Amino acid sequence: MTSPSVLAVVLAGGEGKRLLPLTADRAKPAVPFGGMYRLIDFVLSNLANGGYLKIVVLTQYKNHSLDRHVSQTWRLSAMLGNYVTPVPAQQRLGPRWFAGSADALFQNLNLIYDEMPEHVIVFGADHIYRMDPRQMVEQHESSGADVTVAAIRQPLALADQFGVIETDPAGRKIAAFREKPKDATGLPDSPGEVYASMGNYVFRTQAMIQALREDALDPTSKHDLGGDIIPMLVKSGGAEVYDFADNAVPGSTERDRGYWRDVGTLDAYYEAHMDLISAHPVFNLYNDRWPIFGGHLPLPPAKFVHNDGDRVGRAIDSLVSPGVIVSGATATRSILSPRVVLHSHALVEDSVIMDNVKVGRGAVVRRAIVDKNVVIPDGARIGFDLDYDRTRFAVTRDGIVVIGKNEFVDR
Repeated sequence: MTSPSVLAVVLAGGEGKRLLPLTADRAKPAVPFGGMYRLIDFVLSNLANGGYLKIVVLTQYKNHSLDRHVSQTWRLSAMLGNYVTPVPAQQRLGPRWFAGSADALFQNLNLIYDEMPEHVIVFGADHIYRMDPRQMVEQHESSGADVTVAAIRQPLALADQFGVIETDPAGRKIAAFREKPKDATGLPDSPGEVYASMGNYVFRTQAMIQALREDALDPTSKHDLGGDIIPMLVKSGGAEVYDFADNAVPGSTERDRGYWRDVGTLDAYYEAHMDLISAHPVFNLYNDRWPIFGGHLPLPPAKFVHNDGDRVGRAIDSLVSPGVIVSGATATRSILSPRVVLHSHALVEDSVIMDNVKVGRGAVVRRAIVDKNVVIPDGARIGFDLDYDRTRFAVTRDGIVVIGKNEFVDR
């Protein structure tokens, strides 16, 4: 049973520079994922499945497609007082953008005052995971903490890649919050691991408001939740950690329990997709007890046509979305998003193909991410000569070719 006095705030203002060119025309939380979803759909699904149906989405950079997606997809019952509302930067406190995640909340305190909940959930918008937020809120309410920070266990050797939470000997109260320390110590119950912050918080409302006001007056602050607000509340003794390993999502298994991926780089984004099309993926899209909701267009079923010699329409080890037509072509180990068309003798391998991409006759696409509305001409070859591909497109450190939205492709 969820508490009626909880407001959820989703921070969705990130630029996502490391995901360029996928973020050249959209905010990072609006980047498509898994054929049928946007990154923001995962956190919103977690909140909605958990029964938290008053949600504010704070946006900033290139927010049009994100605002449109939230407004069109996430319509809740106004009659019952439920809503998912995108709120772009309004410059309510002067002609300036959000200076950081804490400043984003400070500039939108009017939204908190409108509801005056007992607690505020503040979650990020660009990670792939399932989480039952009720369990975190229950721990927070029972502890009386000012803030509870969700954390995922990571190897001690990787501590310098995360914001690390250090606890007291009992393992719950946060003793220190350090950014990428090189001298981190292991957990009391597992010396070879550390707690890495997930960027998910539950605040006692009054404590949050007071901390945000103090932070806003500090000229030395970077106005960041993890860098400034949490250390402030740690110092006052009011911060506790929530171990994500304890979170049990309905319908989950031991294999996918605790799955959390930061897809902040193109290679991480690609690898998360490759997991989806494996025979036994770690992240299970098919858990109907905790579904991932998204904006599903009224499209016809996918169609595979032709079975004439070597002109066979087929997809192997792939995810195929509605509206896809595979016409005498082959897709292997790939994600085909809605309205993708593969023409005769085309071959798509180990690739992520986004909405409304057309792959011409005899074209070959290998180890690539192809954004929306791209036309691959007849006979083109992508992913074979990386030196040549680099003159036209982005190529990642791992050799993945990335073609941006609406980008022109020659042969």
